[in-house]
Amino acid sequence: MISITDLSVRFGGVLSLDRLTVTFPGGTCGLIGPNGAGKTTFFNVLSGFVKPATGEVLAFGEDLLAITDFRRARWGLRRTFQTEQAIANLTVLENVLLVHEHTGGSSSTRRQDVLDAIEFVGIGDNMEREVGGLSQGDRRRVEVARAVVGSPRLVLLDEPAAGLPDDETHRLGAVIKRIPEDLGAMVVLVEHDMSLVQQCCEWIAALDFGELLASGPTGDVLRDPAVLKAYLGEEDPL
Repeated sequence: MISITDLSVRFGGVLSLDRLTVTFPGGTCGLIGPNGAGKTTFFNVLSGFVKPATGEVLAFGEDLLAITDFRRARWGLRRTFQTEQAIANLTVLENVLLVHEHTGGSSSTRRQDVLDAIEFVGIGDNMEREVGGLSQGDRRRVEVARAVVGSPRLVLLDEPAAGLPDDETHRLGAVIKRIPEDLGAMVVLVEHDMSLVQQCCEWIAALDFGELLASGPTGDVLRDPAVLKAYLGEEDPL
């Protein structure tokens, strides 16, 4: 469970997050909102890239903001980014290995941990191929493998399906949905593709201009009038 209280982030005169208070209950949770709503800023706060002006973040009862940013990966926080981070001229195996080496995983189990992560996302047949030569869908699965290698506790996925066709999005969604049950890690998914959100998340929160519009079961939030208005300019629920 991730509990957020009065979280504010200011860039100059702009409030990117405005006293955000919300609790993510566990499993795979979604975070949605229009462009500029504050979703990536929220991830940057949890990752340690941005220091909030106010607020508290408790992750499984621990004060996440009190953990030095570079130690959060060793604590178990992992994330993907909107742009691919894997190194194109390294193999899948080498890319996932690099992450394991920097997240405090045991050297005695390193190779097996890396192989397990690659197999988990379904690209074991390509582990010796350079990432730059893979399909877009396989490259996206490499990003997820890098985020789940070792023993993650909290996995932040920032638009992992961006640019993927529907069939690849569905395949990726099946992988994401398995993370809590198979790996024991909580997931927070930021995504504009509502089909992926509905496939993976039973609970979501919606932001707009840094403020919480609604949170709760996915279907209820997606029918909330304030959420519909923020996304579609509509006043009436679906």
